[in-house]
Amino acid sequence: MHALTKTVTNYLPTNRHLAGLIVVFIGSLFCLWLNTSLDTWTSGRIVGLSSLTLAILLGMILGNTVCSSFAEQLHVGVTFAKGQILRLAIIFYGFKLTLTQVSSVGMPAIMTDALVLTSTFLITYWLGTKWLKVDKQTTLLIGAGASICGAAAVIAAEPVVKAEAHKVTIAVATVVVFGTIAMLLYPFLYHLGWLQPWLNAQQYGIYTGSSIHEVAQVVVAGNAVNPEVGDTAVVTKMIRVMMLAPFLLVLSFALTKGSNNHGNKPSIMSRIQQVKVPWFAFVFILVVILHTWVPMSTGFERNMVMLDDVLLTMAMFALGLTTHLGAIKQAGMKPLILGAIMFGWLIVGGGLINIGISSM
Repeated sequence: MHALTKTVTNYLPTNRHLAGLIVVFIGSLFCLWLNTSLDTWTSGRIVGLSSLTLAILLGMILGNTVCSSFAEQLHVGVTFAKGQILRLAIIFYGFKLTLTQVSSVGMPAIMTDALVLTSTFLITYWLGTKWLKVDKQTTLLIGAGASICGAAAVIAAEPVVKAEAHKVTIAVATVVVFGTIAMLLYPFLYHLGWLQPWLNAQQYGIYTGSSIHEVAQVVVAGNAVNPEVGDTAVVTKMIRVMMLAPFLLVLSFALTKGSNNHGNKPSIMSRIQQVKVPWFAFVFILVVILHTWVPMSTGFERNMVMLDDVLLTMAMFALGLTTHLGAIKQAGMKPLILGAIMFGWLIVGGGLINIGISSM
């Protein structure tokens, strides 16, 4: 009971958090407004751009200029936004999903998502650490973003990986850049007729949902064919999102080395006992279940989704504020090369997995 009370208390902001949270909140609202306004001003021609992308960019600009003079005063509140608010955002993400959506696309989509996720993450880790010699934390974050759901997966994995802010930013940048290219490339290849010999419209939707990084990018790529394909693509993508919770648990276990007094190889049980369970990911699954089984008004669901958008944008804005350009420059081109290679794998390897499962 004491542990529960302490956990709840950690999620209640205090006066020390106020200055940083006000800056982050105002910045996130501006980014949400700007994202909507850009869509209106350009008649929808700027596609795939999200408030999360704008938040991290604006946060980086302010964090390296104006706000650098006030970094000490803002630090506690900004750190709260990157930590506690981020976890709340992942939990509320469950209001965007239902188990009914999972059943609507069937086992082929689930199998495809699982294979694409597993293969993408393992290949990313091997290439990043063994071949390109990218640091382990950045590699793990890029792998999480490419294999699951882009920026949201990167920032959800950050508490487990315990990465520095600039490494999170680098990982987010790779999935945003290559996910945007994929969003434009997939419909282009489909309309050219290059994909039709291998995938029908329904299978193209599964291919899109299982191999493009961000949810917003999947929406664009799927609906570029027709609304039905768009629905299949989004549901397939949401299944990948639901795999986030078990992924984080496995990752936490893998990162736990374990030890004993004699220096022997740790037992499975000793490692399990040291795993830092990402509880917020499992509360996210609980919210999905409640969203599926408990009747909710349309207005309530819409408000929860809006709240989640604000919380996610706040977390990304806070991340941008604490990202220093010098650290990104020091990381070099290798993370970008890794992101490019995995972009190619998702197109080719993800396509082969889709074709293989669809022919079963």
